[in-house]
Amino acid sequence: MGDAASDESSEDADPREEIMEATYSALGEHGYADLTMQHIADHLGKSTSLLHYHFDTKEDLLVAFIDHIISKFREEHLPPDDLPPEERLREFLDLWVFDPDEQERAAMHLALLELRSRGPFNEAYREQLVRSDELLRGTIEEMLRDGVESGAFESVDPEPTARMIAATLDGARTRQITLDDPAYTPTVRDELADRLVEQLLADAEASAGDESGG
Repeated sequence: MGDAASDESSEDADPREEIMEATYSALGEHGYADLTMQHIADHLGKSTSLLHYHFDTKEDLLVAFIDHIISKFREEHLPPDDLPPEERLREFLDLWVFDPDEQERAAMHLALLELRSRGPFNEAYREQLVRSDELLRGTIEEMLRDGVESGAFESVDPEPTARMIAATLDGARTRQITLDDPAYTPTVRDELADRLVEQLLADAEASAGDESGG
């Protein structure tokens, strides 16, 4: 009876979703440069013919994979909208810095960094990477705008400030991945998240105090 239930579950599973999960695992293990369709098939537990049924080439599969992780990030990892602006921003910034012992996550970020390096030479990759960057910057901009409009943050210009924060996150993540420095993670958390949010809050409080005193 258990086998029948397992078979039914397997039949109900979305094959493209399973392929994306297998791609995630294979990328984390092999990296972008060494990744093959056979590696993905091995993690999937199926033949490469199934992959080629859905995707003509490895490039097509990886373009779909980038789209997949963008969608997953939007659906599952963005902080709730009902959090106070400062908590929402802190949680979001914390997503981009991981602990040194999170080997699987570090491996995946390294593979994605490799994939990003192909953006200048591959239009299909670049289009998806632009989408990813727009999601990152747009999310930060929205959080800043909400905080400014509610009076929680100082009156910064959300768009250029979001670009600056996104560039800082990119640099921090790249350094964390490539330098393998365990001390770097807490430093980034303290300097990037705590100091940034505290500065936004402090300036807003100072402005409110000036208005009250006037």
